[in-house]
Amino acid sequence: MYDLVIRNGQIVDGTGRKAFSGSIAIQDGVIAAVGDIEEGADRVIDAGGCLVTPGWVDTHSHMDGQATWDPYCSPASVHGITTLVMGNCGVGFAPCKPDAGERQRMIEVMEDVEDIPGAALSEGIDWQWESFPEYLDFLEGMPRAIDIGAQVPHCAVRTYVMGERGVNNEAASEEDVARMAAIVREGLQAGAVGFTTSRTQLHMTRNGEVMPGTYADASELLGIGRVLGETGRGIYGLVSDFADWRQEMDWMKQLSIENQCQVNFVLFYRSEADWPRVLQQLQYVKDAQAEGARLIPHVGARPVNILMSWEGTVNPFMFHQSFAPLAELDPATRLSKLRDPAVRRAIVEEVPPHLDHEIMDRIANGFDNLYVLGDLPDYEPGEQDSIAQRARQAGVSPAEFAYDALLENDGKRMLYCPLFGYDRRNLDRQIEMLTDESSVISLADTGAHCGVLSDASIPTWLLTYLVRDRRRGPRLELETAVRMHTRDTARCMGLNDRGTLEPGMKADINVIDLETLGVDSPQVVYDLPAGGRRVFQGATGYRFTLVSGQVVMENGVPTGALPGRLVRAGAQAGLH
Repeated sequence: MYDLVIRNGQIVDGTGRKAFSGSIAIQDGVIAAVGDIEEGADRVIDAGGCLVTPGWVDTHSHMDGQATWDPYCSPASVHGITTLVMGNCGVGFAPCKPDAGERQRMIEVMEDVEDIPGAALSEGIDWQWESFPEYLDFLEGMPRAIDIGAQVPHCAVRTYVMGERGVNNEAASEEDVARMAAIVREGLQAGAVGFTTSRTQLHMTRNGEVMPGTYADASELLGIGRVLGETGRGIYGLVSDFADWRQEMDWMKQLSIENQCQVNFVLFYRSEADWPRVLQQLQYVKDAQAEGARLIPHVGARPVNILMSWEGTVNPFMFHQSFAPLAELDPATRLSKLRDPAVRRAIVEEVPPHLDHEIMDRIANGFDNLYVLGDLPDYEPGEQDSIAQRARQAGVSPAEFAYDALLENDGKRMLYCPLFGYDRRNLDRQIEMLTDESSVISLADTGAHCGVLSDASIPTWLLTYLVRDRRRGPRLELETAVRMHTRDTARCMGLNDRGTLEPGMKADINVIDLETLGVDSPQVVYDLPAGGRRVFQGATGYRFTLVSGQVVMENGVPTGALPGRLVRAGAQAGLH
């Protein structure tokens, strides 16, 4: 007698092999058998007409704060994510000295870099730790529905060791590097999945400065990295602008070879002129592998993008002087003002400023690459769908068209802005990166950028659009897409006990009605601590989500079961 059997499903087991009909038996949280199963069970789930897949593994989340108060890490669990890894981009909340000023500093960095409401973090986080191992212990002691893993963040380590010198990005001394390395060693030995750092100027603080560690030199980066070789544990992760991509890749390759470790790096491109660099980096990865290096590009399923709305962090009129008096109003009052014809006229007729910052200027002036996101969200719009083109057809200015679109749906309509990598107005380049043999799907930023996106929906969208619905180009095979977000992501993060539906593997499973699977239109909600705001995107079509053999979500509703745990990584983490 098994604990649970899932019968009559179309099994897509995460290995990449073709789907097949069969059943899955679960005992003590582990898959006991797959195929024709006659033996009974305490509970039987009829998966007739449904896909049965491994649970999704999210390699790039920023749940470092939310995971301390939300057992479901919403919206991750809504989208079938059963394991997520946080501590990315070098930001996090441990180590941190038990001082109100230091804790506030960490909150402000996360708020500025990842757009997570500071008030929500201040109210939601119960600081019961100083060191990284103490942070892991706190996470482990909290009941939760899904599994989480954590990485040691460079920003927190550097600030802890160097204080203001670290915050100001001064060069680290040999003693500083030794102390940072000791903290990272302590974290890895306690079970951290890895160590991460940020080397991009996109990560700016409220003072207009890059975050601590951005300009760290090779002695600091390699000095910390040696710990991975000394301990035989962990993954080294980074995000970089790759201004001098070859020099950056060279030290990454050196680090990987010398320490026999894996280096994960974010790969995206800004424009078509930047595409040759991407191809060169992908080839560099393959050449470096022949030398013994493990360099893994992490690629998003969609281009780097933001959503604009009246209630979100950004909208096309946020830099207009006529909009400024409305910015701090409560949503209902602001919407009432925006509906006033005189206010509308003043805002849309104002000449927008030209801004030196690339992203800010695109927000204020980029109507040619800005699109209305409908009730059925389209993340691959064509040039004819742009607000500039639609405004021309309607005989109005782009500003008027955008303003009126934002007023739709009771002022909750959103505009989709692919910031980088959408010059060709299709996803062909993105899919080419995503399907490269060396890359891993990533960059959902689950829990972050709360005012501009909710890309925890990526695994759902992967199946609904790139597998099922895409008409503008080739689609992914179902088995390939499932493998991408299960086995490949799990193995990439050194989580070798999950990601496939095979005997002996952890019973993290989704039962999915592919026909009804869908991604909801995003909306702004105020359900974080202190009434904190976030963009939330729900899903339909997930009949059951299981973690360690227990049903944690049924038809999109939590069951109350909390079998999730903190994943403490061991030696040899990061095999791809």
